[in-house]
Amino acid sequence: MLSDAFPSFLIGLREGLEAGLVVSILLASLAKAGRKDRAGSVWLGVAAAAALSLSFAAVLTFTSAHLPPKAQDVFGGAMALLAVAFVTTMVFWMRRASASMSGDLKAKLAAALGASAGMLVFTAFAAVAREGLETALFLWTTAQTAHEKSGPAIGAVAGIAVAALLCWGLYHRALKLNLARFFKVTGFVLVVIAAGVLAYGLTDLQESGVVGGFTAYAWDLTAHLDPNAWYSQLVAGTLNLTPKMTWLAVVGYVAYLAPVMFFYLRPAVVAKAKPVPAAVPAQTVEATQTTQAQATQTAEAVASVQNPEVTEPTATPAASAPTPVPRKPAPRWALGVVVVAVPAVAAVAVIVAVGPNSGSKGAQTIEVSAASCGKGFDGLTTGEHTFQMKNTGDVAAEVYLLDPSSSAVYGEIEGLAPGTTRPMTATIGSGTYAWRCVPNGKDAVTSEARHASGSGSSTTAVVPITEKDLEAPLDQYRAYVTEHLNELAGYTDTLKQDVDSGNLPKAKQDWLTAHLAYNRLGAAYGTFQDWDKKIDGRADGLPDKVRDKDFTGFHRLEYGLWHGEAAANLAPVADQLDSDVHGLIGDWPKQDFDPADLPLRAHEILENTLQFQLTGDADYGSGTTLATADANLTGTREVLTVIRPLVQARDPRGLTQIDAWLDRFGTAVNTAKKPDGTWTPADQLDPAARQKLNGTLGELLEQLSVVPDLLEIRKAT
Repeated sequence: MLSDAFPSFLIGLREGLEAGLVVSILLASLAKAGRKDRAGSVWLGVAAAAALSLSFAAVLTFTSAHLPPKAQDVFGGAMALLAVAFVTTMVFWMRRASASMSGDLKAKLAAALGASAGMLVFTAFAAVAREGLETALFLWTTAQTAHEKSGPAIGAVAGIAVAALLCWGLYHRALKLNLARFFKVTGFVLVVIAAGVLAYGLTDLQESGVVGGFTAYAWDLTAHLDPNAWYSQLVAGTLNLTPKMTWLAVVGYVAYLAPVMFFYLRPAVVAKAKPVPAAVPAQTVEATQTTQAQATQTAEAVASVQNPEVTEPTATPAASAPTPVPRKPAPRWALGVVVVAVPAVAAVAVIVAVGPNSGSKGAQTIEVSAASCGKGFDGLTTGEHTFQMKNTGDVAAEVYLLDPSSSAVYGEIEGLAPGTTRPMTATIGSGTYAWRCVPNGKDAVTSEARHASGSGSSTTAVVPITEKDLEAPLDQYRAYVTEHLNELAGYTDTLKQDVDSGNLPKAKQDWLTAHLAYNRLGAAYGTFQDWDKKIDGRADGLPDKVRDKDFTGFHRLEYGLWHGEAAANLAPVADQLDSDVHGLIGDWPKQDFDPADLPLRAHEILENTLQFQLTGDADYGSGTTLATADANLTGTREVLTVIRPLVQARDPRGLTQIDAWLDRFGTAVNTAKKPDGTWTPADQLDPAARQKLNGTLGELLEQLSVVPDLLEIRKAT
């Protein structure tokens, strides 16, 4: 249960903090101003957002449907931008109100906040609704695959409770601050939070595809910082700064934070009061007309603002003042009922209209099990359909919609847990279709075939790959590695001789030759098992970093050569490197290589390049990480060469796009190569060149990401 609850706990803590900080500051502002009567506006916004989120969760649960990823990201991004706009407006509104305070502090602030009731409602609503909707989506998704269904709910409740406790502490701490300092500090915090929310919203819009540049990263520290660690989640939840951020998100963060903070921290200009003509001593007249009871009431009101812990006495109205008959406002409980009831009624209407039992077209419920695969598959017509796949068996299962004659797959669901229902959307064209259910540990079962009536084309089908299909490409790749390993051994022999003889300038040249030869093999993600760590491992994670005894191989030698170590100290390092390369040559024919890993290799090689070479993290002094990136590109091309026929048969257009982006990235990398053959270090690239490199490689990785899906070994075969 702990493994199911922990992710939900983190998301509850993250989203709860993000929404709770804004609500806490709003409530504390009202309390400091002596306008706790306006707190109801904040709680009304919170109630409306909670009702909307719970109703949305109910729709997801009872209809077994969810928003498309693109729509989800667009909605989240739009809500973030709205929240930023209203929070910024509120911050400056409060700043102007606090700047004009004088002896009548309470009256002026009360008037300002009183006029902004709608703003308070919407600000609280925007802060809570976006996080609530995200939390509902997250919990619904994790609940579908959780082993213990109560785990995600328990984790989320615990996370939200911790967030509420932290925000409660903030609220009570804020109440003890000096009034002027309070507004300044809380406004500062709100501006920083809003900058993070803006970056978050822009990233959502990028992820949806509405805005480009989703893979152009300003930084990617995921190799050094775990995005799921508690400290990463805490920073992300409060500031929306993450270990990996796009350029647009960073630029948006800075472009918002810098000018808004400048204007916020700039001393406020307070308009001078117009002088009162001497002939009309208005203040004196007003003072003589003020009764003793009114004077006492005013003094007590100001004192209550300056010291909120003092209880306000009940004011005694002046005997001569007529008592106005106030208009009876609408009961607050009635308005609360409305904001809760409207989303609930709408949710019920949606559930009734589009629920799984509504019988609408394209919402067939298909049973999945070894005994009844495809039950409910009737009346098939062309067009887009959403099938509700319900596992009625006792084990998890893979489910495929396919052409029974060729086993070409039109749609699939992996890991459908017993007793759960998940949607599958597919576009059906004229043709014959069947369901294939593959329960874990049991034989595959295929349903009766159904012919779709009507006209139109279907979603492009993927012809499944078998291990036999990958045998020939794997043999070609092994032969390529074997040939170039022997070439590598010759280079490391020469490098060893250079160091042993004390010729370190030549050793630097031969080091680069040997290192690039190794990277052209496509070494990434454990291709060579433990040998890779010995031959090309980095110092990250070692207790003594570059001085650690377990830091060996090319990078250890690089560090010594470019940091002035003596040849006598480096000779054992070069000897060990050469010995390890020869050890790999002897072990390579015996290594077990999973054929299913081959389609992953092209993407993984360049993913390593993005993480370590383009960032310069793998530079230990030579400044040649971009030369290594070029060598990695060669290794990627070789992997694609051996699997090209399989990809060509399934997605020729996609392969053309991949080839084009490979060429673009190669051109971008080679701009860092100088006429004398040396390379510009990654950290010395100008911003435009660095951005082009990151953006080009990011798009190339997006193109390559389809290859593992196309060549996945599916249980449908």
